[in-house]
Amino acid sequence: MRLIWPWQDREHGLSWLKAGTFALMFAPAIWLIYQLDTGQFGPVPLGGMTYWSGLWATALLLLALAVTPAVAILRWRRLIIVRRMIGVAALVYTIAHIIIYFALRLWDFTHIAHEMVVRPSLILATLATLGLIALGATSLDAVVESMGASGWQRLHNMVYVTAALALVHYLLSPGIFPDQYLTCGLFFWLMAWRPMARRRLGTDVRALVALAVVSCLFTALLEAGWVWAYHGYAPAGTLGNNFSLELGVPAACKKPPGHEPEEQSAGQVLIRKDAGRQQVMHERQRRSHIDDVVQPLPAARAHPLHDRIERCRAERNQAQRRQRREDQAWPHHHLVGDAWEIPEPQRKIDDDMGDGVGQRRHPDHPPHQD
Repeated sequence: MRLIWPWQDREHGLSWLKAGTFALMFAPAIWLIYQLDTGQFGPVPLGGMTYWSGLWATALLLLALAVTPAVAILRWRRLIIVRRMIGVAALVYTIAHIIIYFALRLWDFTHIAHEMVVRPSLILATLATLGLIALGATSLDAVVESMGASGWQRLHNMVYVTAALALVHYLLSPGIFPDQYLTCGLFFWLMAWRPMARRRLGTDVRALVALAVVSCLFTALLEAGWVWAYHGYAPAGTLGNNFSLELGVPAACKKPPGHEPEEQSAGQVLIRKDAGRQQVMHERQRRSHIDDVVQPLPAARAHPLHDRIERCRAERNQAQRRQRREDQAWPHHHLVGDAWEIPEPQRKIDDDMGDGVGQRRHPDHPPHQD
């Protein structure tokens, strides 16, 4: 059995389609390295890398699902040969996403394991990852032959459940990102197209236009409903912004209409957040943390340098307080031990003024005893 390289077809010849697709699979990694090298991920680079590696993994998974509609709509049957490569790339980026997340958590596997069983978003992420690993492990030709075409197809239909779990994991992020709802809208289109194709409407122009409109409406309603249920913003304000013809990003000082949280039921507090501050926080989250990655660690699991940093900070504050006390003292005095000693020329002036002691008393310090 001869090994088939990613850029070769089954006849072991060069396939420009597979070679180009294989090269494009490195583009997200190159982009991540460039963003890291130029400091675009902010003060917590691992947080930004965790977010974007997860987003790229999800995007590649959706791209693998989009190959089948593209084959039918574009009438390009040969495109099917790159679907497996894109799916395996999604698995690779998912594994990279997990490794970066472990690094962000300082490789504290006890704390990571605890989070994986108590946080719903990480439970869903774990299930989605296991599903992707199963799909990737059964993508070899030898496994396909041993399982049979029907058994292999039934197993790989699990990709739809895996993608759905990954998207819900993304929606459970503490921040609000447009990419969350964009990817969900794309997934809705991909799932709705398949029953249309079974009814021979997969290439009908009017059906495709109607599906695009319905997908846009679904995305807007999903965002309004999810932001209201998960973050407390009024749906009317979100929908108004989605269907507004005003382009561009609003000023931070301008509060978007309808984005004031509604008053909650009895036993809940009234949530009021300034829109400008929220916009700044969203930008910080986009640059420096993802999903649920930048959560503060418990005090018992602080960084090893935390105690040293706190000691240095306390010593610095103590030195600053001492300097301020010295600056507030009389300009011709300087501190010696616990006494304020007066230079010799000033000592004579003080003696002539009748102090009688070679040092002037300070309100907070007793006179120096010789």
